[in-house]
Amino acid sequence: MLNGWFMWFILLWISILVFSFAVGGFFMFRKFLKRFPKEDGKSDMDWEEYFVEQTKHLWNTQEKLLLEDLVSPVPPLFRDVARHKIAGKIGELAIHENVSVISEDLIIRGYILATPKRDYKHLKRKLEEKQISLKEYQHLF
Repeated sequence: MLNGWFMWFILLWISILVFSFAVGGFFMFRKFLKRFPKEDGKSDMDWEEYFVEQTKHLWNTQEKLLLEDLVSPVPPLFRDVARHKIAGKIGELAIHENVSVISEDLIIRGYILATPKRDYKHLKRKLEEKQISLKEYQHLF
């Protein structure tokens, strides 16, 4: 039988492994659900990719820089995913509104709609740093 500190070390190590597997499994399951096809045969991630591809030619350098600046508070590990999700929402708005070029207003609306409610505090702070008035976007929050 295990005695003393070695037993506690093994129990701690088992706890850390179980916790790590649970966290990893949770995020993998969420990714699986996003890839799972909906009624129309496409998943959320398929639609995101479609909207980004269809509106790629509408982006100017200034708008790309604005999007990059808006996603800068996101940790680097998740920044690419956040950028793609926001660009997908902006593309969706652009296609539904039939615009000829991506504008700052469209970027801000897509940024707000693509951001989870729990992150609105950070979103508002970033928009205030950029000196962008939130009054005309209050209905989106």
